[in-house]
Amino acid sequence: MDGRTTGPVVTGTSAPLVGRRDALAALRGALAASRRDGFQFLALAGEPGAGKTRLLGELAAMAGGDGFTPLWGRAAEYEQMLPYSALVDALDDHLDARREEVVRTVGSGQAALLSGVFPGLAADDAPIDGALPGDEPALADDRSGLARYRLYRAVRHLVGGLAGTAGLLLVLDDVHWSDDGTLEFLDHVVRHPPAGPVLMAVAYRPAQAAPRVARLAAAAGPRGHEVAVGPLSAAEVRQFLGPDVSRGRGTALYEASGGNPFYLEALARMGGTDVTELPPTVLAALQVELGDLSPGALLVAQAAAVAADEFEPAVAAVAGEVPPAATLAALDELVERDIVRSAGGRFRFRHPLVRRAVYESAAAGWRLGAHARIAAHLAELGAPATVQAHHVEHSGSFGDRRAVEVLVDAARAVTAHAPATSAHWLQAALRLMPDDAAAREDRLALMLELSWAQGISGRLAEGRDTARELLRMLPEDDYPRRGRAARVCALMERQLDRPQEARALLLDELSRMPNPRAAAAVPMRMRLVAESMMRVDFRAAQAVLDLMPDNADDWEPGLAVAVAALRPMPALAARRTDDAMRYAEIAGKLLADAPDEHLSEWLDAIAWLCWAESYLGRYGEALRHFDRAAAVARSTGQTYILTNLLAGRAKTLVATGRLAEARATAEESVEGARLLDSGQQLVFALTQLCLAESWSGDDEAAVRAGEEAVRCGVGAGETWEATARYARGQALVNAGRFADGVEAVLDACNRFESPRVDPGTLLQACETLAYADASRETSTGVDAGAGTGAGTGVDAGTGTEAAARAAQWAALAVRLEEPRLPAYCGFAALARAHALARQDPSAAAEAAEEAARLLAAGERRLDAGRALLTAGLAHLGVPGGRSRARENLRAAAEVFDSCGARALKARTERELRRLGVRVGGGATTAAGGEAARFGLSPRELEVALLVAEGLTNQQVAQRLFLSVRTVETHLSRIFAKLEVTSRVGVATALTR
Repeated sequence: MDGRTTGPVVTGTSAPLVGRRDALAALRGALAASRRDGFQFLALAGEPGAGKTRLLGELAAMAGGDGFTPLWGRAAEYEQMLPYSALVDALDDHLDARREEVVRTVGSGQAALLSGVFPGLAADDAPIDGALPGDEPALADDRSGLARYRLYRAVRHLVGGLAGTAGLLLVLDDVHWSDDGTLEFLDHVVRHPPAGPVLMAVAYRPAQAAPRVARLAAAAGPRGHEVAVGPLSAAEVRQFLGPDVSRGRGTALYEASGGNPFYLEALARMGGTDVTELPPTVLAALQVELGDLSPGALLVAQAAAVAADEFEPAVAAVAGEVPPAATLAALDELVERDIVRSAGGRFRFRHPLVRRAVYESAAAGWRLGAHARIAAHLAELGAPATVQAHHVEHSGSFGDRRAVEVLVDAARAVTAHAPATSAHWLQAALRLMPDDAAAREDRLALMLELSWAQGISGRLAEGRDTARELLRMLPEDDYPRRGRAARVCALMERQLDRPQEARALLLDELSRMPNPRAAAAVPMRMRLVAESMMRVDFRAAQAVLDLMPDNADDWEPGLAVAVAALRPMPALAARRTDDAMRYAEIAGKLLADAPDEHLSEWLDAIAWLCWAESYLGRYGEALRHFDRAAAVARSTGQTYILTNLLAGRAKTLVATGRLAEARATAEESVEGARLLDSGQQLVFALTQLCLAESWSGDDEAAVRAGEEAVRCGVGAGETWEATARYARGQALVNAGRFADGVEAVLDACNRFESPRVDPGTLLQACETLAYADASRETSTGVDAGAGTGAGTGVDAGTGTEAAARAAQWAALAVRLEEPRLPAYCGFAALARAHALARQDPSAAAEAAEEAARLLAAGERRLDAGRALLTAGLAHLGVPGGRSRARENLRAAAEVFDSCGARALKARTERELRRLGVRVGGGATTAAGGEAARFGLSPRELEVALLVAEGLTNQQVAQRLFLSVRTVETHLSRIFAKLEVTSRVGVATALTR
């Protein structure tokens, strides 16, 4: 350094690897799979010092030799709360050096979004060229917590873009120390793999890792690989030590180290120590090693350990109060002794255990002072609050207002994309804040902010506890704020699937008020209405609403809108349809006149209006209100309401046949619910994803989502739980699993004895059951009925029995039909068409055409298309009906193409081909691709193409990382959808 000469320097270059044959084979296999099949996830698990990092180094060398770009990041023990530190460590320098190229690859909108986390993309505060306001909302503009989902999606696209065709190895070491954001990203990426040859490799210590880390490889399914890194054997230890170490000493070192490579290496460095005096732990061995350092070198090492995992000499000099020249001289000694290693212009300890030993060798008081000196230095440099916060947290003193300001500023800066870190820094600020009258208001405000940050980070129980503590601190007579705090607590109890506790809390707080009908009580009474509706007690909800006026002079702005928004749903449930419509009109007008700032506090009530409008078939109004409420929820950070709004929006989009939008919206809702860790919201979201996937034609994904929704096991006896079971049943019927589907639908509707689903869903259930029984009547092994056009028939008794049951469901649909709900009027006619299809094709065709007209008038395009398909098939059984059949089938194909219903479109086009009609082989507008052309799911197309190449089921299973049984299941569905009976038939169908 500075031209000075030094003695021999230990560079950290590792000796040849000893043992690990199985681990190396697994690494090579994962790398080859990534090159061949795309994204793979590799997890190395082992105790401290087991050699995980060394194996990752071997993997990086392999990857580099195979043309992959290896990028490496590491989480640090003493900076665990820094947002995305391992990802930034891995990617930022690479992004900084290729900023323009990266912006071109991911687009200016996503680059602007990513620049909020990766400083390399925001170099010199220069704006991203071409970034438009509508490209991607900035992280700071979305306070809902779902900004993290957009961020994770952007990082996923970034990783795929960096991989290109050459490949990318992304290594994240020591992820047991990662912040919540990094772990959430890993959980996201194993379920939504990036494109291209990407191998993501992580290493962690099982005893120190959160359970979610250990589940990552399994969550990746066939793309996941887990490698357990254990101790070396006695023979491997002898090979590691080499011939210069006597057999007796080698045995003693093996027994002392337990075969742990790092501990073994530390002991081996103590060549002059008698075997009877070997340190009992690895940290003790490292303390001995540190004891050989000069006092100046040890001081700089301690200062560096306080500074950062990867540190700059100048910061270490400030922390240790050491002149720059002396610092550099000390670093020369530390590098020579292999305590630290050079990393460009910075330095890094050779192993986290070394840093820990150095950090713990310093006195606690001295460490506090070192953190304070670094904090002051960073403040002088004008570093962002997020950079200062770590050191301020470790050095701030009680009552230090500047420290509180820094921590609060840092917390607010990261709330959108790292709410767990935000909550941590807010808690640190509260610990430093005096609990006196002067600071009381600030403390209460920060506690409310903390509760919110905890809630959107998925720590709902902690957020609930903070809100309860806030409630305890508020004066007994501060009714307005107590009412708001109680409402927040009740909302969180509901997200935790604790409705009884939510109700008890509200009733208790209302009992404390001298006037339970005062304006301050209205928010809690509204929450009671919502709780009653959730548990399908609409009479109780109506009873509370009947005692509430529409408005009052002392009400806050927006409260009248909120009360009005709650009124339609109980009226609809009581089949007072005209009242429900009238209430929806009134609420809609009030909502249109209210500014956004008047709505933010009442979004949970407004969500009920949006859902009610969707149930009423007021789809245009519902979508408009869902979109507006969602925008307010994003800007005000109300994740638990946003996920619900997105689920409702997805439901409405499915009803109107906008399936591509519905799937994307439902997926965002699912991701938000997972981030929130709310079982209730996850069920809402998965239910709509199930239906969107099912009608889009991806039976496998639909059933998977439906089964997960039911497995959540929350909401027993409530509407949304029953709706989840209905969605699963619908997906099973659409997949051709009629017996299972019928049973699931009947169970969801409580066999029509006091059902808990809404009237519209009951009508749809009748039509689904009529279709399923009609399909079972005609099934003879392989069926390709008119639901999604695919499935395996089941034994359901005689055809006469099945036809009779179909007729019963059609008759029930007629009794349930509500003429004042035009969106659902066609389902009874469609059910009747299913029931008549075999005995009276002409009457069936007439009923189906009537259903198509009614459903189209009700804006249910997809269902209108299904009715046209049913009419076309029925006309084929009518003498002279082929012309009408072609007309109906052509119209149905156009509808399905515009909706993105792949399987239905493929089924319709097959019927048209039978009639001699030439149809285009292009993709549907929604999904595109060859899978849509044949009515297959993407996975089914993969299987079909491999079968067409001549691969056996076993070979297909190995190629796609599936079980042979799963391949056989896919093949049975492929046969049904392509209407063939052999593997040769599959190959022929794919070449049409």
